[in-house]
Amino acid sequence: MSKQQKRFILPEDEIPTQWYNIQADMVNKPLPPLNPATKEPLKPEDLFPIFAEELCKQELDQTNAWYDIPEEVREMYKYYRSTPLVRAYGLEKALGTPAHIYFKNESVSPVGSHKLNSAIAQAYYCKKQGVTNVTTETGAGQWGAALSYAAKVFGIEAAVYQVKISYE
Repeated sequence: MSKQQKRFILPEDEIPTQWYNIQADMVNKPLPPLNPATKEPLKPEDLFPIFAEELCKQELDQTNAWYDIPEEVREMYKYYRSTPLVRAYGLEKALGTPAHIYFKNESVSPVGSHKLNSAIAQAYYCKKQGVTNVTTETGAGQWGAALSYAAKVFGIEAAVYQVKISYE
């Protein structure tokens, strides 16, 4: 059997410096979410009471393709990113495809999923805005674990509620 590289890891100094917003490049943009009270397209300020302001702006933006990742967030990513990109040789063979297939192994993050990537940024923006505690719900627990971890990193309190069906 030939020795083929299976895992590829991005060097720490090549961790991306920007997030990509695909909506900016879409020809047919998705319809905006509507404010349930006014039935008009949501504006970022409609969400300010429940989310950090910077997150609201980014979430509803359909024009800016790139957002700088804050240095504090990039520094936290260095603890577990870049997660391995793994070549799926067995799947390629089973499918009989000439295509190269890869998957990201996000199970190596501290909480075992990709959700920490977003949770760290969300906790960072909350802390920057002066928020002292966050509350969320979780189904299987991955999001709750991620937000709890991220809140701890940035010194804010977190309350996590698990949905009843998952608990049962």
